[in-house]
Amino acid sequence: MAARIEGYAFIGDLHTAALVSRDGSIDWLCWPRFDSDSCFAALLGTPEHGRWRIAPKDKGAKLSRKYRDSTLVLETKIETKDGEALVIEFMPPHEDASHLVRLIKGVRGRVAMRSELVLRFGYGAIVPWVTRRSELTLRAIAGPEKVVLRTRVRMRGEDMKTVGDFEVAEGDTAYFVLSYGASHLPDPHPIDPEAALEDTTTYWREWASQCHEAGDWSQPVRRSLITLKALIYEPTGGIVAAPTTSLPEQLGGMRNWDYRFCWLRDATLTLLAFMNAGYYDEAKAWRDWLLRAVAGAPDQAQIMYGIAGERRLTEYPLDWLPGYENSKPVRIGNGAHGQLQIDVYGEVIDALYQALKGGLPENKQSWAVQCKLLEHLAEIWHEPDRGIWESRGEPRHYVYSKVMAWVAFDRAIKCIEEFDYDGPVDDWRALCKRIHADVCDKGFDRELNSFVQSYGSKWLDASLLLIPSTGFLPVDDARVRGTIEAVEKRLMQDGFIMRHDPGEIETGLTHGEGAFLACSFWLADCYVMLGRKDEARKLFHRLLAIRNDLGLLAEEYDVGKKRQVGNFPQAFSHIALVTTAHNLSSPDKPAEQRGDGREGSAGQRS
Repeated sequence: MAARIEGYAFIGDLHTAALVSRDGSIDWLCWPRFDSDSCFAALLGTPEHGRWRIAPKDKGAKLSRKYRDSTLVLETKIETKDGEALVIEFMPPHEDASHLVRLIKGVRGRVAMRSELVLRFGYGAIVPWVTRRSELTLRAIAGPEKVVLRTRVRMRGEDMKTVGDFEVAEGDTAYFVLSYGASHLPDPHPIDPEAALEDTTTYWREWASQCHEAGDWSQPVRRSLITLKALIYEPTGGIVAAPTTSLPEQLGGMRNWDYRFCWLRDATLTLLAFMNAGYYDEAKAWRDWLLRAVAGAPDQAQIMYGIAGERRLTEYPLDWLPGYENSKPVRIGNGAHGQLQIDVYGEVIDALYQALKGGLPENKQSWAVQCKLLEHLAEIWHEPDRGIWESRGEPRHYVYSKVMAWVAFDRAIKCIEEFDYDGPVDDWRALCKRIHADVCDKGFDRELNSFVQSYGSKWLDASLLLIPSTGFLPVDDARVRGTIEAVEKRLMQDGFIMRHDPGEIETGLTHGEGAFLACSFWLADCYVMLGRKDEARKLFHRLLAIRNDLGLLAEEYDVGKKRQVGNFPQAFSHIALVTTAHNLSSPDKPAEQRGDGREGSAGQRS
């Protein structure tokens, strides 16, 4: 059985990523891209679906692990009765091919080890043909896929696996380098594993050294930013929501989605997280990816795209995989890509405005694209949609969607006012006023003294916590205060915020999922804006405490089982962590919006 979700480490090379369990098993790796078929899929099945375990033979060995400081290089210390060894695992960026490197160094005495490699292409379905190319080289091929293993450890075939037994003594190093290539091309060139280790360590430390300090929270912020950097598909600048698919939001449940794509909804906060930390190259690459992705007919804009901007993300199940802890189905692709979610228009326009405000070089096509999107939004903002949580039930008039439609026109007005752009500003001001009045009239329930999930409903939704951070209304507005109080009362569970009202049954959303971690960070941001910094710090500490031993967060947290759930590691959780840390560490309360939040104002995320 796969490890607990929080039991995994994460390594990557800016093209793809691998998950490594505490006991030395790589249970998930898609090659050569995040969204490619996997060659290790034990995470969603059994060892027979593919894994690579390097572990001590002594079952009583003591294991401890950490990342090398400010890197994505994983080190696992092994202590046995006979000695001590160090396993070092990483994926070097910027090589001609993608490589997975595992070094086992003897520290003292002697440690007996075993490597068991189970390659299964096609998400665990296809057994490759393995041949020995030389004394040091094995090659596995199936269809278009090829993997080459180079090692001085003598490997042998055994029950459709490739295994090897070896010992490391003090001062010795055993190495394994697994490299991916297309089967019709020559084998990937060999690399020097020790030189690759030095280069990879240097790369990550130099990158991390550019990070702006965040006061008491500098260390968790740096780790989260390294995680976000490793979720970037560097050739395009696209950022995957997570490197995994179908890790369940409810253990044993059906809410299992493929997150190896790029969501427009993450655009603004991703951009601000990088810019606030000083990473303008990454912010610019993300902004440019965003513009390429949405280019085209505005009525064909999607809520998510592939990492190179692909639009067709057809969803289908993998029936041969039993799923993580029997959570079925295992899904590839994501059917939500075809949904109408009006809030993403606001995210796109807001992100492009923030890019200008943050000083990113102007992109000449940006304003023309925005004007076309706004023209289309003016025609559809009043329609029902599927909302921020991508309901697969009937469309509704979600309050957050309408708020973000207001944000889209509000930021366009700011572009004209602050950057001398041309546009129908009077029409946009009128639309801002109309949308604002519509939301306040139909989206606020006076009996509950709170905004609600959708027009006419009595249910709450954690996305309502974002109303003040968008500038739609100031945080000291009585309606906003009432909403925050209602969310605390009805959506809080053991100190964490659930994204859905527990009584809500009408939108096709099932319940039993964990607390959506970003929502709890949003509440902390509200506390900062309200001047309740002690409560914000307390909540932030609670959220930091549920990170795994390496500082990683999944999408959700099961408060009953005290386990992380959902895809892992989750970009949105780490983006929210970085945002809240900067809010807490800034004397200027950056979460608070300037502007009065009235119909035509232009608040901003800052």
